[in-house]
Amino acid sequence: MTHPTQAHTPNAALPLLAAWRGLFAVLAATLAALLWTNQAPADLALWLKIVFSLVLGLAALLSLFAIFHILRRSHTGRSLALGLDYLGFVASFVTVLHLGQVFVGIDSFADTFGRGIPALGVVLLGYLIDAAGERSPFNGTQTTLRQIGRWVALIGFGFFLWQVSALQGILFVASSLANPAGFTALGSAAIFGLALWGMWRNPAAQALNSKNQHEAMLNGWLFLSPNLIGFLIFFAGPLLLSFYFSFTDSDAFNPPNWVGLENYAKILNIRFAGLESATQLARDVVDIKIYDEVGRLTWGSGGILFAAADKFFWLALRNTLTFALFAVPLSVLPALVLANILNSKLPGMKFFRAVYFLPSIAAIVGISLVWQWLYNATIGYINYFITLGIEFWNAAFNAGLVDPKIQWVSDEKTALFAVILIAAWQTVGFNTVLFLAGLQNIPGELYEAATVDGAGAWDKFWRITIPMLAPSTFYVISTTTIQAMQVFEQVFILMNPAEGPNNSTLTLVLYLYRSGFVNFKQGYASAIAWVLFIVIFGLTLLQFQRQRKSSIYEA
Repeated sequence: MTHPTQAHTPNAALPLLAAWRGLFAVLAATLAALLWTNQAPADLALWLKIVFSLVLGLAALLSLFAIFHILRRSHTGRSLALGLDYLGFVASFVTVLHLGQVFVGIDSFADTFGRGIPALGVVLLGYLIDAAGERSPFNGTQTTLRQIGRWVALIGFGFFLWQVSALQGILFVASSLANPAGFTALGSAAIFGLALWGMWRNPAAQALNSKNQHEAMLNGWLFLSPNLIGFLIFFAGPLLLSFYFSFTDSDAFNPPNWVGLENYAKILNIRFAGLESATQLARDVVDIKIYDEVGRLTWGSGGILFAAADKFFWLALRNTLTFALFAVPLSVLPALVLANILNSKLPGMKFFRAVYFLPSIAAIVGISLVWQWLYNATIGYINYFITLGIEFWNAAFNAGLVDPKIQWVSDEKTALFAVILIAAWQTVGFNTVLFLAGLQNIPGELYEAATVDGAGAWDKFWRITIPMLAPSTFYVISTTTIQAMQVFEQVFILMNPAEGPNNSTLTLVLYLYRSGFVNFKQGYASAIAWVLFIVIFGLTLLQFQRQRKSSIYEA
């Protein structure tokens, strides 16, 4: 659709649309002001008042800005008007669905949907008859078959609506909207829809000098809008809300109170104290009403005591860093070796690629339950094979080894290592595929030239493969580290209780879950989440800096 770029096409509705923008700005500003008066609902939380006020205030300013550009016949005014009216229509329409209890009615529709399946078969039959008529070689039967098919489909669809009790559902929605709030939502949706339609039409587009690239941009934003709105509502919104909650004492039951940095202060309130002897009690060097002992480092006749106001956070941080320290190498190094093996031209490599990748797509719940059975100290296969190996070694060499009967998940010395093995086993396959993709992008001419120069297999691997895999290696290490720092599912399912013996498998995400959804300290849990974000961001930034300073890939 091409619009003139210079001529100003008159549009009688343009002043009306500009006036609507002014009315919209006044209404938005008025609603924002009413939120801080006695007219606002008494149970409206402070954070909701702040969010609604900011949104309404920004909408009012943008609407005034749109008026300025509409009067100047600028396409910017059309874009702003369309965006504001579209968001207003979506908000009004969702409100209509909520007030009409449509979301609740979906459950009832699901219960009756089975009765309407035969009717959908009739609809399908009508479609097939219509398609057969369209492809019929006989001109006389084409129109007849298509008419029959459409009537059959229409009758089938009507029968479907009757079977699923659609009329009762429509009447229920209408009765739910028969109140002032419902009428207001319906009216708002209608007004926003009319304004949207008026500004989208060709006369308004021509009057505001819309060009082909402008139309393409608007169509692109329109198709992206469902994902963008979902991102703002279900990701960016909760993210910012959790940041606000981290400065409150929110407990999910009462209105949150602003406490400032109190949550962060408790997390970071630590104390190092000198010990005169390795067995000196913590109460002799710190105030145990505030601090709990986290650990101690001793040497000779003295040492250092590490205490914290929240020892569980620091225990969780220690376990999480230990987990990442071991799980990342065990997930990356074997993947690199496997990728080089699977990159060979030997027969059957495609089968093994699929086999190694299967654990990555398997359900974590099922995997953890299987490993829980394998780790069983009495009937588990891991201990069974260890026993067989020790018995064979003792019989063959009279070594006198003793079967350790390892308590994999009930011993604090091995519990975290058991989780590390599961995570590494599950992640190796995915990392192998990533390394394999990187290997297949390395030009074969480099290896051929190295062979001509007399380089061996190790030299080619160290001087060609490793440098050329630097981008893939960086990506694999970064994503694996982030995933390891967020470990939760394996621990939660495998261990009973999830914290493990003596909190040996308590991780940061598990502690966050326990604080927010078991102890209902959502404000404190939000602070833990943001501290975890800072830790992960710091580790990732460190890897970025090392990658940037490294000259291996550039060389």
